[in-house]
Amino acid sequence: MPRYLFPTELGLCAIDWADSALTSFSLPPAIGAPFDETLPPTWLRPLIARVQLHLAGTPQDFSDVRFAFQRVTEFQRRVYLQTLAIRAGLTSTYGEISSALGLPPGASRAVAAALGANPWPLLIPCHRIIGANGKMTGFSGPGGIATKIRLLTLEGTQLI
Repeated sequence: MPRYLFPTELGLCAIDWADSALTSFSLPPAIGAPFDETLPPTWLRPLIARVQLHLAGTPQDFSDVRFAFQRVTEFQRRVYLQTLAIRAGLTSTYGEISSALGLPPGASRAVAAALGANPWPLLIPCHRIIGANGKMTGFSGPGGIATKIRLLTLEGTQLI
């Protein structure tokens, strides 16, 4: 699978693709050789520019991205699609996602597990999901909760 690393205000991000879909995305610090010789296809270049804008403080909507959903379970796909509906500056809870999907009480742990395995952090905004009590909960991306707070702040989310 080709991988391309590119600079952003927060550091190097990486994007991976196959055919005409995005297979994964990595927040800084992305690992690999910067500016790989494998240039991204034309259809990915606008997405890279939008990520750069987003991480520079101009929130972008990534709901139109062609994600390789065939690489995740059907449950994960449903969770990710529901999470894509949460706009920059807003947050939701694991329980709210679970409820929106029509899942039984207690399924919020399964939602949290699906989001913890999100291969497209930032693009599928798992950082916008917080605990039911308003607490910042785990974030599987580099930097953990500190990165989550930084992303939410960049998006103009009121954290207090």
